[in-house]
Amino acid sequence: MRIFMFKEGLARFATDEYVGPTKGNLDNLFMHLTNYAINKNSDAFVKGEDEDDDSGHKRSFSSILAYLEENEKEREFNSEKLVD
Repeated sequence: MRIFMFKEGLARFATDEYVGPTKGNLDNLFMHLTNYAINKNSDAFVKGEDEDDDSGHKRSFSSILAYLEENEKEREFNSEKLVD
């Protein structure tokens, strides 16, 4: 399989921590969807200050890679390995 990725992009995150679907949580849109229009209404919504902010609901792809490089060392994450 070959995957093509652009150097920059946008990642969106749900505002509630994900738990696998159950009858009790299927209606929790803040957990199962990443739409801005939905999550902006959550009490847990955090608006990012700029494109390099890695704490908001929307984050740049480069900030995600930087976070993984810094925080996933024990799993030996290396973004350079993503390139063939």
